[in-house]
Amino acid sequence: MQYLVTGKEMKLLDQNTSNHFHVPPVVLMEQAAGAFVQKLLSFDRQLKRVLVVCGYGNNGGDGIAIARLLNQKHILTYIYLCMDKEETEDNLYQMQKRTYRAYGYPEVAQIAAGDEYDCVIDAVFGTGLSRQIRGMQEQTIEGMNHLSGWKVAVDIASGVSADTGEIMGTAFEAEDTFTFSFQKIGQTIWPGREKSGRVSVLPIGITEESFLERKPSFATLCDGDLSLLPKRTAHSNKGTYGKLLVIAGNPGMAGAAFFAAKAAYRTGCGLVKIYTAEENRIPLQTLLPEAILSTYDKKYEEKQLSDELKWADAVVMGPGIGNAASTFSMLKFVLQSITVPLLLDADALNLLAREPELLLRPHLDLILTPHLGEMARLNNETVSLIQTRLIETAQEFAMRYDVVCVLKDANTITAVPYGMTYINTSGNHGMATAGSGDVLSGVIGALLAQGASAENASTVGVHLHGRAGDFACSNLGARTMTASDILDGLSGILCNVE
Repeated sequence: MQYLVTGKEMKLLDQNTSNHFHVPPVVLMEQAAGAFVQKLLSFDRQLKRVLVVCGYGNNGGDGIAIARLLNQKHILTYIYLCMDKEETEDNLYQMQKRTYRAYGYPEVAQIAAGDEYDCVIDAVFGTGLSRQIRGMQEQTIEGMNHLSGWKVAVDIASGVSADTGEIMGTAFEAEDTFTFSFQKIGQTIWPGREKSGRVSVLPIGITEESFLERKPSFATLCDGDLSLLPKRTAHSNKGTYGKLLVIAGNPGMAGAAFFAAKAAYRTGCGLVKIYTAEENRIPLQTLLPEAILSTYDKKYEEKQLSDELKWADAVVMGPGIGNAASTFSMLKFVLQSITVPLLLDADALNLLAREPELLLRPHLDLILTPHLGEMARLNNETVSLIQTRLIETAQEFAMRYDVVCVLKDANTITAVPYGMTYINTSGNHGMATAGSGDVLSGVIGALLAQGASAENASTVGVHLHGRAGDFACSNLGARTMTASDILDGLSGILCNVE
């Protein structure tokens, strides 16, 4: 797990490192500049002529220090001081400027459209930006975007909100961002993620010790966190790895049930039973002979469903079940009767939107996995509004109903009530395809059935689902991907996990 920080949290970490651990701010700035230059030169690129555009404050000071170090390595580097006022009282900035000029290193008085550089480095605004960019600075950033050369941002692309990913009027279009100590939230969600390019986190001496008593409340998972997957042992049988009940598939929707159940098996579940419409029996027995089938004809029977719920270690409900009155009755019965972890997805969420207060009844571990449209119906809001407050929407819903909310988007947000909020950074646009969400439900359900907590099952499941999509994309390309390819990707990823 890697922590993600806001702009204010990063400023506090900077202060804690200096005040509590007695590391002078100038040392941190020099370490940041040194780490940036080392990373820049690690790329196989010829750098003969470089421009560093500097604002004021610490980010501008970083930029001037970077330009000085590049010149000392005999790489011709110019600075352009982009300020909307004559001077700044920031002592570190002034010190870096005096040092740079004492060496006699070059500056430019303006940025011209025809100028050619091998690399353009953005050090205009840092993580403290809280206003819309206008005037001369807006024109400068847009001019930088039109210059030739590799575009690299110092800490964060100017114009990207470190807290929300919002574009503050305009933004530098970085191909790479070298950020310091911890990735910023705004670099992980759209549209800030798009402007950030590839993000590399560089250690500069601000570590987790600098959190002191105040740890960040946001994190993202990395490949090392696949170690959180339930362990497997040589002395085991199919019952060892959990029994998952998948309630899915109206007539004509056998595919939704298949994808969820197949994904559960691919994620290591020992036994998967599909509770579905009788019409789906032959297709599912053909597609997935490993699954156990339990079917109903037109309307479910409470006694039969009650027995299936008692059989299961975890339940997934929703893919392809439709929105009939009898299905709504089934959902209410499940919510009243469930004694094991439950995941609600797809049509179960659309049904729940009729009466979301059903979630206020006492329950065990409960996970909801809405996409933006389903979340809009649950909250009686517009999709466009939710897109502007993705994190807050997930957090508020999780707290209101005491559920884990997995809000699916290009960067899925997993909000845990009274706990962490996770922003997923795996996956790609090839996963925007029918059945992808059903696969995710099966992955998380399998982890629940194997004994993972709701938090671990959701966060690891979302990351694993994205990694499976990345595996498929690397082999097939995003344009041609289907949900079946994500299933194959699960095997591709998990075959190398103990």
